[in-house]
Amino acid sequence: MRWDPTQYARYADERGRPFFDLVSRVDARAPQCVVDLGCGPGDLTVTLTQRWPSAEVRGIDASAEMIAATPPGAAFSVGTAETFDAAGVDVLIANAVLQWVPDHRELLTRWAGQVRGWLAFQVPANFDAPSHVLMRELADSPRWRDRLGGVLRGTESVDPPAAYLDRLARAGLSVEAWQTTYLHVLPGADPVLGWVRGTGLRPVLAALDPGEADAFCTEYAARLRAAYPPQPYGTVFPFARTFVVAHVS
Repeated sequence: MRWDPTQYARYADERGRPFFDLVSRVDARAPQCVVDLGCGPGDLTVTLTQRWPSAEVRGIDASAEMIAATPPGAAFSVGTAETFDAAGVDVLIANAVLQWVPDHRELLTRWAGQVRGWLAFQVPANFDAPSHVLMRELADSPRWRDRLGGVLRGTESVDPPAAYLDRLARAGLSVEAWQTTYLHVLPGADPVLGWVRGTGLRPVLAALDPGEADAFCTEYAARLRAAYPPQPYGTVFPFARTFVVAHVS
């Protein structure tokens, strides 16, 4: 699947806030190596150089398109979470990436035994929200199931905060875990569709040709408008996220 940095950046402020909420809980004083895994277009990664100016800051993303869009200020490269080795890393940040990795639970256990200091990640916790439920229901409807069967994952994509806490605490780390629901007020027409085009809808768009993708989005947008009715001030889009910050005791 190809990522579109421009589409992803449409809601940069809303997508950036969880990153800063996550990083604010990392109490690393003078790390030498900081890695932003799943860095996307890299604008948030560069802020880590301001937080820890003496550290080597690296941004890694599986998308060559995203890496091509990164700004100067940090060392960026293409790479995957599945193959990442956290040995020698003082601060490992994984913001909104592990939900794409089916085996991320085992990765967390491995990283817990490798990282020298802090492991912090955030994943969406809204797979049971209307935006995702309606997408899966439509993909499984008679019109689309032959093309889209098995393309989308469901609530099994992530765990609740307590499960992550238990896993990392058993691995010997001190863990803080919590969940926050953001109420994003999005402007314009069909803004929830615009949001998911940059993230959760990508597997659907990748599986369909352009004409089919337009037809799917037209039907999906109508369902989203009913679930998230526009208000005079914009469309309210609740978005729950799970946060975990762990460190070597």
